[in-house]
Amino acid sequence: MCNVNDLLLKRSKEQGIAETTLPTQIGQRAGVEPADRSSQLPAPITAQPQRGISRRSFMLRLAGLTVVGAAGSSLVLLACDLQPAAQAPPASLPKNTTLYTYRGHSGAVYAVAWSPDGKRIASGGNDGTIQVWDAVDGGHAFTYRGHADVVEAVAWSPDGKRIASGSRDQTVQVWDAVDGGHVYTYRGHYNIVKAVAWSPESKRIASGIIDGTVQVWDAADGGHVYTYHGHSNLVLSVAWSPEGKRIASGSLDSTVQVWDAVDGGHLYTYHGHSFGVKAVVWSPDGRRIASASLDSTVQVWDAVDGGHVFIYRGHTNGVLAVAWSPKGKRIASGGNDNTVRVWDTTHGGRTCFIYHGHADVVEAVGWSPDGKRIASGGDDNTVQVWVAG
Repeated sequence: MCNVNDLLLKRSKEQGIAETTLPTQIGQRAGVEPADRSSQLPAPITAQPQRGISRRSFMLRLAGLTVVGAAGSSLVLLACDLQPAAQAPPASLPKNTTLYTYRGHSGAVYAVAWSPDGKRIASGGNDGTIQVWDAVDGGHAFTYRGHADVVEAVAWSPDGKRIASGSRDQTVQVWDAVDGGHVYTYRGHYNIVKAVAWSPESKRIASGIIDGTVQVWDAADGGHVYTYHGHSNLVLSVAWSPEGKRIASGSLDSTVQVWDAVDGGHLYTYHGHSFGVKAVVWSPDGRRIASASLDSTVQVWDAVDGGHVFIYRGHTNGVLAVAWSPKGKRIASGGNDNTVRVWDTTHGGRTCFIYHGHADVVEAVGWSPDGKRIASGGDDNTVQVWVAG
């Protein structure tokens, strides 16, 4: 195993609501630092031959690989710490262990999205870029610079072919997930775009706008389908149900509204929160919805009729992000208390563990498709990938 170290960014700032407008800073670099696991790993192997061993038989580190030489001239290369995305992290690593920290952004990270195959992550934020990188080791793939302002939302299409991103420049842009090539720009909005979500079959996109509307449009060509006008304040989050028939949207008006994804007809409104709803997510089976609020709670409720299930009160400040695990048994939430909390949905919100890796507000969380890792982005300009279970 490689001896690896993580130098976490140390800074602090006054906590506040995440909607504060920040100046755009276009990033020029991308980098990754591995997590500090030195206490859990063997001592590093140096490039010097060990005593009593011939120079024809040695071990050294080279470009992230363990190079093993024998008496002959052939070499055997063994991968070091790089695992296929479909595999679980090493069993020896406890839950909430940081695997690596991605430092490619020059500003706060507001959105993260895993590719459907779990091999890549897209992240966007205050520097106006979306960066796509390797979910196994943090290697940089490419940077998309199509937006003229802060990137508020990123969503990977379920078929894995495209990425949609919403921005303060009032556009949603759709682009190729392989090489970052621009596909088209949707300009139907007249205000900041706070949220984007793909339909399960990758044919439509819903976008949430600060003017209180949600727009649904054709993902192939940007043709407008309809506009939902149910909210009385900023729309901060949208989520498509797993079967594709309903959409949930959360707003600064403190409600979550569920409506027909075909024609925009209103189904019901959930009134459980006392302050703005920052994020909504459906359970994998489509039976429940979890909503994260600036009232410091995450609430779970019946997705059919809005009946209340339970309230999670583990955070000590506003909750800005929420994600349901692929198997539906756990929820991750992050917020203004600089933590990500993972909790059990089968026991009324019992806390499983708390992740303290970020040095500032946590703006985004996302489970890997295999449920083994979580990516979290925050105001400390980092995305961190860590063991979820």
